[in-house]
Amino acid sequence: MSIFKRRKSKQLDDQSMTKGVSLITDFAPKSVTSEQFRTLRTNIAFSNADKQLRSLVFTSSSASEGKSTVAANVAVTFANQGLNTLLVDADMRRPTVHATFGLLNDKGLVNLLTTKDEINLAEYIVQTSIDNLSVLPTGPLPPNPSELLSSRRMARLIEILADHCDIVIFDVPPLDSVTDAQILATRADATILVVPYGIAQKGAVVAAKAMLDRVNANIIGVVQNRVPRDASGYYSYGYNYGYYGSSDENKKE
Repeated sequence: MSIFKRRKSKQLDDQSMTKGVSLITDFAPKSVTSEQFRTLRTNIAFSNADKQLRSLVFTSSSASEGKSTVAANVAVTFANQGLNTLLVDADMRRPTVHATFGLLNDKGLVNLLTTKDEINLAEYIVQTSIDNLSVLPTGPLPPNPSELLSSRRMARLIEILADHCDIVIFDVPPLDSVTDAQILATRADATILVVPYGIAQKGAVVAAKAMLDRVNANIIGVVQNRVPRDASGYYSYGYNYGYYGSSDENKKE
């Protein structure tokens, strides 16, 4: 079970529900797509032999490319493995985690970063119905997301979360318009770029990788999602994982 106590939170009604993502790893764990997410989990776990990854960023080059779906489902697979897993919604512009789990986005990460009180995780982190999986919604959307994410309090919060959890997964905004992903990529142990098959533009993906390289992000791989079943040379189940290697190797490419 999660190390966090279940925080009571009002459930969203149908009219106020923001569109969340599909947790296929929860409602169809035996599906081929769920198996591919478990493969992603395994690849991530063994991507760094010298250091256990405790914090992981998922981002994409542009909006609506599926990074929230990948982040949430990978979080479920880590939780299913018995690891105390925390999914943090760090997308303070278009949050989805609260909607995915049917919660009001009344308080969360923003409150933790703006209050001057001692950090009290139990007040803001919600234990989900999935064993070992907790979530930290964004809370009320702020006018200055980048400033909050680059604050010393955010750096301290990441350290505290990593101490309390086996794995912390951050769902962050895409790289094409804001610096949020670059900021968090410098503070997390690793970053994964989500690239939708047939949708992502090559130039945008190259630019996104260059942005991450400029801040020395540890890009451990790329998840190619929305892959057609008949796409030659790809997994037929919809997800493909590519390994980048170390950040230093990335710069040589």
